[in-house]
Amino acid sequence: MSNPSQGALAKLTPVLTKRWLSPDAWKIGVYERLDGYTALRKAFAAHPDELIQLIKDSGLRGRGGAGFPTGMKWGFIPQNDGKPHYLVVNADEGEPGTCKDLPLMMADPHSLVEGIIIAAYAIRANFAAIYIRGEAMHAARRLRNAVDEAYRRGYLGRNILGSGFDLDLVVHSGAGAYICGEETALLDSLEGYRGQPRLKPPFPATHGLYASPTVVNNVETICSVPYIVLGGAAWWKTMGTEKSPGPKIYSISGRVNNPGQYECSLGVTLRELLDLAGGMQDGHSLRFWTPGGSSTPLLTAEHLDVPMDFESMAAAGTMLGTTAVQIFSDQDCPVYATYRWIEFYHHESCGKCTPCREGNYWMARVLRRILSGAGTHEDLDTLLDACDNLLGRSFCALGDGATSPVTSSLKYFKQDYLDYIEGRKAPMFGAGELVGAH
Repeated sequence: MSNPSQGALAKLTPVLTKRWLSPDAWKIGVYERLDGYTALRKAFAAHPDELIQLIKDSGLRGRGGAGFPTGMKWGFIPQNDGKPHYLVVNADEGEPGTCKDLPLMMADPHSLVEGIIIAAYAIRANFAAIYIRGEAMHAARRLRNAVDEAYRRGYLGRNILGSGFDLDLVVHSGAGAYICGEETALLDSLEGYRGQPRLKPPFPATHGLYASPTVVNNVETICSVPYIVLGGAAWWKTMGTEKSPGPKIYSISGRVNNPGQYECSLGVTLRELLDLAGGMQDGHSLRFWTPGGSSTPLLTAEHLDVPMDFESMAAAGTMLGTTAVQIFSDQDCPVYATYRWIEFYHHESCGKCTPCREGNYWMARVLRRILSGAGTHEDLDTLLDACDNLLGRSFCALGDGATSPVTSSLKYFKQDYLDYIEGRKAPMFGAGELVGAH
């Protein structure tokens, strides 16, 4: 984490990232010296239902994008149903611009392991799995080493710390499919099937992994749990906003001097984040940005002072998402950025549903045609019509997210599209490149 250095943010004390700069922070000895596994002992002294209530009281919301209340998700798991319960951690971080879970697992894997044990105890799960992105080989090695260390110390396995609670934890590497970040596609992949979204209902809370009650949580969400157990719900709510409490890791990339991960309270503004990131690069001024990756509608320089929490971002017409803040300047083209994102969604669509499979394919072709100088005014209506057929009609949220850059770029930067169509901007592609373009 880059440390805040000026203004009111200088007083911020790191929570989620407090161990990141410690030498050998990923080793269990260092973790134990810095409060590691203290929360676990405290959790075992409480009843599982008390832990679920604690997480509800803290107001912790899912850090994977949707912001669903974590305690409520845990509480959905039916108890005394005679079925095994499972906890699955979604570490398939693939949203363009997002880089918060990977450094968490690299620098502080034991905070995830401890959070998993506490969460599994709360929902009465005796098996947990971390589903990590296939390309993240170094992070996966760190995690597997941390799991081995935890087994050797007695934090995993049978009768953990004499509590009578058993838990087995495995680290499973995926095969690099963006769709497996969707929780039901992740579960199918974990079971050994092709990663494709399931029809909902039924929901994972009752029919998840192996058709049993399952909680699927994001890495950052689970890493937050030990801190809440140690500090309490009231302490957690001293950070952030009333409806979006706690700290959050913001990934900042693009036209800034110091890209990286910055931990701030929820509700920080982009203006403050840019200050932390050393400001815009020389010769660049802010033109547009994503608050939470390309699945969240674009914002502009007019939104510099909008608080970056779940409610304020929704009120501004976008989403907080994964807090993947991508910064674009006056030297970047919103039409070209949108084209690249739609090419990504077209490539990563699993193809299960027609709106997403066909919609992204055709939107990519139309956008390339516009960028080649061969576009028409009708193409803009075609793009909006495709988005209308995608939003809310695709099998999962990938289709919904794909509409975000298109509709928001047309909302704020329609003139840029018209400049390509009407010949005021030089084409980015030659006409010959349109043949077979996809």
